[in-house]
Amino acid sequence: MNNFKKDTLNRSDIETSLRNKLPYLTKTQISEAVNSILDSITEAIALDEKVEIRGFGTFSKKFIRPRKFTNPKTKKISYLGETATMHFKPSKKLIEK
Repeated sequence: MNNFKKDTLNRSDIETSLRNKLPYLTKTQISEAVNSILDSITEAIALDEKVEIRGFGTFSKKFIRPRKFTNPKTKKISYLGETATMHFKPSKKLIEK
């Protein structure tokens, strides 16, 4: 088993781990599978759905409130409307590992 000692996990880490566990699959097959899964999660979140993967975690949309900011160079005040970002909450199992 591949133990990741860092706090983040990116696409290439997932693909490397899968290649080690599933040596009979090609790099292209693994890459396409990971892309397909991540695209499905992204599409569901865009449609305001919550995605739960048991034993891994939950993906949801998080809204960031509207706010104003000042351009430090021109001192002009501008406003940024409400924005949304993807939020991930890891499961208890994943936190323990």
